[in-house]
Amino acid sequence: MVLREAQSTDASSIAAISIEVWIGTYLKRGVSNFFADYALSEFTTIKVERLIADPNHFILVSENEEGIDGFIRVSSDSTGPVSGCSTVEISTFYVQPRHHGKGIGKALLNAAVEYCRNRGAESAWLTTNAENAPAIAFYLKYGFEHIGETQFRIGNMGYLNNVYSYRLE
Repeated sequence: MVLREAQSTDASSIAAISIEVWIGTYLKRGVSNFFADYALSEFTTIKVERLIADPNHFILVSENEEGIDGFIRVSSDSTGPVSGCSTVEISTFYVQPRHHGKGIGKALLNAAVEYCRNRGAESAWLTTNAENAPAIAFYLKYGFEHIGETQFRIGNMGYLNNVYSYRLE
């Protein structure tokens, strides 16, 4: 496993992993047009290229001998959905399910936390679907604290998300 900062040439791989993980994690009973349209319009190569080029986003990838197997994105100047959030958000954190349990997620999160510390952040926050028990267990074990709830919005639909914060000091 090699961790490195994302490059524009990684955009299609990051978009593909995003679709894979998002659909696999959140769509348990089938894929409707509503969710397929969202995923295919949200997770595109062009959007990822823009994020990689944006200085307010830091994207770190995990790469094995065949390609990228996970990534984490840290966004600065984010507005938290509840009080107690800093301006630093771990806005996306995906590891391909077949690579879970190999230390990739922990390595990516450790590197992202170090990145935040090096920039003087006091804390970082993230949200996760309230039904994503494996992610919640991972964050709590790492030391994140549950600080509230919010709604993830797709169109006029809302889905319960938990908000977690991690003290960096």
